[in-house]
Order: sequence, then structure tokens, then C-alpha cells
Amino acid sequence: MLQHAPMYAYLPATDLARARRFYEEQLGWRPIDPGPQGVTYQFAGQTACFLYPTPNAGTSRASQAFWRVTDVDREIAELKARGVVFEPYPLEGTRSPSGAITAGGAKAVWFKDSEGNILALVQPV
Repeated sequence: MLQHAPMYAYLPATDLARARRFYEEQLGWRPIDPGPQGVTYQFAGQTACFLYPTPNAGTSRASQAFWRVTDVDREIAELKARGVVFEPYPLEGTRSPSGAITAGGAKAVWFKDSEGNILALVQPV
């Protein structure tokens, strides 16, 4: 039943205005439903996320969300050009010149948003 419904992620922000600048200016997201309690961003396949204010932002040591992409190295180059800094996690696997790690059937890279939330790009291989 739930597998047939779109899934939405929540992204916490300590400073909503700062987080919006990061997502909208550095990642190029466009808000579809901004409001005082947060803002919604829409993605492919009827997916979306809700960015909302909370003092708990950045407290998770695990990834909050990831994007399944077709060319992780191209995405890294585009995001680096926008000022995104990627995390050099010491993981087992083969590292590409762009910094992505290939292991376990995927090529992946991680970065943090302005609030300390961990996000990832993943390319199946």
C-alpha cells in the first residue's frame, strides 16, 4: 500500500533563512510552497522534501537523504562550481578523481548542508 504513494523527506534547519539560501542558491532548488512553518521542494517521480525549523538540525550522524543520479562525477563538478564542499569520509572502495567512492554496487559522495545535515549522491554501478 505505501509503496504506491510518493514519499517525502523532512530536512531540519536551525536557521531556516540560512538553509533556504543554501538549498536555493547553492543547489538551485525552487520552492513550491514556502510558508512560515517551512518550505516544500519538489523533485522527480512525485518526490519532495519539507525544510522546516527545529533546534535538532544537524544532529544525525547518518545521511538524511540521497539522490539517485546517472553521473555522480558530473553532479560533483556542478555542485563544486556552486560552492558545495564534499566530505572525504575514509571508506573502503575505489575513489574517483572527483572524490566519489565506488563500493558495494554504487558510486557515492556525501556533503553537508548549511545546517550540518548529511546528504548524498548515489550512482548505481
